[in-house]
Amino acid sequence: MPLQIYNEIPSGIRKPVDSSNYFIGGEKLMQHMMKWLEDLHNSSVKKAMPVLSFPAIQLMGITVLDLINDSDLQAKAMKMIADRVDSAASLSLMDLSVEAECFGSEIRKSDYEVPTVTGSIVTDMQSAERLSIPEIGTGRTGIYIDAVTKAKKMIQDRPVFAGMIGPFSLSGRLLNVTEIMVHCYDDPELVHAVMEKSTEFLINYAKAYKKSGANGIIMAEPLTGILSPVLARKFSSPYVKKIVDEIQDDNFLVIYHNCGNNTIQMIDSILFTGAAAFHFGNSIDMSVMLQKIPEHIIVMGNIDPAKEIKGGTPQSVRKATLETLEKCSHHPNFVISSGCDIPPLSSWENIDAFFGAVKEYYDKIKNNDNESAFLEKE
Repeated sequence: MPLQIYNEIPSGIRKPVDSSNYFIGGEKLMQHMMKWLEDLHNSSVKKAMPVLSFPAIQLMGITVLDLINDSDLQAKAMKMIADRVDSAASLSLMDLSVEAECFGSEIRKSDYEVPTVTGSIVTDMQSAERLSIPEIGTGRTGIYIDAVTKAKKMIQDRPVFAGMIGPFSLSGRLLNVTEIMVHCYDDPELVHAVMEKSTEFLINYAKAYKKSGANGIIMAEPLTGILSPVLARKFSSPYVKKIVDEIQDDNFLVIYHNCGNNTIQMIDSILFTGAAAFHFGNSIDMSVMLQKIPEHIIVMGNIDPAKEIKGGTPQSVRKATLETLEKCSHHPNFVISSGCDIPPLSSWENIDAFFGAVKEYYDKIKNNDNESAFLEKE
């Protein structure tokens, strides 16, 4: 049976926190993630948190194929990026083919592009009923979990988040992205049958990341972004909420990502999921989105990763980043990020320009704050 549709949006997602177990820096690892999120919110000078992992292949002189099949290389990639950029957190690979491959989907892989799913493995209710929920560790899931375990030992100055697909986006890869949109109208029970198995698998996968020492997951649910608000409320949000309810606590966060162009219209159901923070793509006006979200909830985004960070210049990236900060940073809950995963062959000159622009903007704020404090003393 499908999950119950929500009736109202929770008034808040955070509880008062005891900061006695909160550590960062040196040899102490991050322990209290809700406190970390609260501090990120309250800081007037915020660090960027782009979805940045695959461009490490350029720093390492390897291919995407090398990276996706080796946990040592993945952990090293995360460490190299953490050493190079002043980000709010470290992120593992955002590879949205891993989970579907585990179910048996065919994957198209190449040296310099992120893997993609081809075809479908579920065509009707019979094949949905036969679909077995894979054991965690099969396929490449074991490699990705192992990579986070290793990265946690290497990166101790910031939280480490694992990347994971969302339930509707996974189901769309199992049913075929085009077909699932048709089935939402013509055969909703089939969609729910696949969604239930996808959700159970993702809960188990997230729990494995939690056990590995990850501080949370970034759950990518991009396919939901092309649904209508009514369908998103029916086929995505209840299942995302079930995952959040199972795994999120003070020490393990879920950051929900959706880069679709309908996210502003479906924001009520997105907030209903109860995720600790939300990440949106460049297809929307972030300044409009921020008006729809309570100020205590962190919102991240949304520099275009393809047009700007991959296809732009250092000058255009700087301009786009500063413009977004000017439009959005007066909201205390805004954290600058890429709109989605930064492509593997994006120029590091452009990536450095993004971080340089963030530093430039917040250095100006810091200097203004110091000047104001000095004048007050006078």
